[in-house]
Amino acid sequence: MSVRVVRHSKFRHVYGKAEKKDNCYENIRITKSGWDSQFCAVNPKYLAVITESGGGGSFLVLPLNKTGRVEMNSPQVVGHRGAVLDIAWCPHNDDVIASASEDCTVMVWTIPNGGLHTNLTEPAVVLMQHERRVGLIQWHPSAFNVLLSAGSDNKIIVWDVGRGMANVIITMPAIIYSVAWNYNGSKIVTSCKDKYLRILDPRTTAVIAEGKGHAGSKTSNLTVLKDGRIFTTGFSKMSDRQYGLWQDKGDGTIENLVEEDIDQSNGVLFPMYDVDTGVVYIAGKGDSKIMYFEVEGDNVYYLNSYSSKDPQRGIGMMPKRGLDVNICEVARFYKLHQKGLCEPISMIVPRKSELFQDDLYPDTASDVPAITAEQFFSGMDADPVLVTMKSGYKAPNNLIPASKPNILNKLPMKKAAVSGAVPQAKQENVSHAPVVAAVTPAREEKPAASLQAHTPARPTPAPAPAATPVPTSAPAPQESALPPGFDVEQIMSDIRKLKIIVKGHEKRIKSLEDKLAEYEVEVTDESDVGES
Repeated sequence: MSVRVVRHSKFRHVYGKAEKKDNCYENIRITKSGWDSQFCAVNPKYLAVITESGGGGSFLVLPLNKTGRVEMNSPQVVGHRGAVLDIAWCPHNDDVIASASEDCTVMVWTIPNGGLHTNLTEPAVVLMQHERRVGLIQWHPSAFNVLLSAGSDNKIIVWDVGRGMANVIITMPAIIYSVAWNYNGSKIVTSCKDKYLRILDPRTTAVIAEGKGHAGSKTSNLTVLKDGRIFTTGFSKMSDRQYGLWQDKGDGTIENLVEEDIDQSNGVLFPMYDVDTGVVYIAGKGDSKIMYFEVEGDNVYYLNSYSSKDPQRGIGMMPKRGLDVNICEVARFYKLHQKGLCEPISMIVPRKSELFQDDLYPDTASDVPAITAEQFFSGMDADPVLVTMKSGYKAPNNLIPASKPNILNKLPMKKAAVSGAVPQAKQENVSHAPVVAAVTPAREEKPAASLQAHTPARPTPAPAPAATPVPTSAPAPQESALPPGFDVEQIMSDIRKLKIIVKGHEKRIKSLEDKLAEYEVEVTDESDVGES
């Protein structure tokens, strides 16, 4: 098998994780039919499995949370007269399921809330138009109550299920192996026994394009990608299993872009496409592995595969809205074992972060229809209505913000509150000599001898509060927050008032010193006169 590795893909390390036996479904009488079908369908509420029945056809419907051993007499859906070959849940109503049977009919059932309590024998709608067994059914992706069926009579019928009417009947030139809608349901694509792929208009029955598919004569299955290209699985002339990528050239033909051999096993391959991530999962009947590929541009890159020891009898894929986003689950399969076991397998992208992963979960198709059946058959098309997957995310307790008091809501003391302080950024240009806020004015010098002889001791004036030298380094940061009721503005006002008072005292001191000096001069003069 040719392998191309995606070096820069967020899905390169996807791994499969099988549920423990306690979370599996045991003792299911899985059908032994040789029909090439998946035998299993699942939605966010129920699991449905086609079962073996002694007379007529039946299938089992279980609530997803009802794991463990299934009782032998569990209620089933038992309305068909022939074996059930295919089942499909309605994408717009999780309680509605359609079934196709060998009795040439398609039946639509409504499952009661909570699941079956007794056998369900009366269908909501019976669709009868096929002349031979019906082996394939597909619901329209965006139109409400529009269903497609394909039978061994080489006919494709598009039904208005609500009215029970076959609105469109398309006759094909060969037995139909596989059929699928495109993304918005404006076209259908088929692969047939004549080895041709065809793109059809589901309302006019016109063939839009056709071209040769896989060269082998065995069953070829397909799925349609979001951009309209076709991904197929089939066989080569030498019976090698293959996958292929095809596109409509626009001139009425279909061209091949990629065709690669996988292996030489003989089990039919079923491609299952995740429209949100562009990843295609391939599971083969009788295989014990699930391979997954990423489609980018015109290339198909092999990513990895999940392997187990038990072969699969059938498989179902959960719609995207039923996944667990909290564990980065990007796909979930329900694998039917040969021994009556249904095993859930989760495909997980390893991520360290516990936050919601937006890149893994873009908006996905919801259960709300975009248009009605009447609008569809009148020619209207619409993409599926999308819904965010973030609503299923539950943040861990350590990521939920708790209400706490604000411990940083108190302002620090302003540095300019100290009188005479010099801004730190400007201290480089300031002299380091002490700066005195209030300096005594200089007075006229007296003769040294007279001063030394007659100057009495006088009191030293008290230093002004602001006479402290300014430190050359930044003040130490506050070690604690300001106490309650500490008013910085009031303190600044008090400091200004004290400065005014100190300045007045300084003037008084100077005046007294001048008077004292004059008195000393007079005393000296009188002494000189007395001596003479």
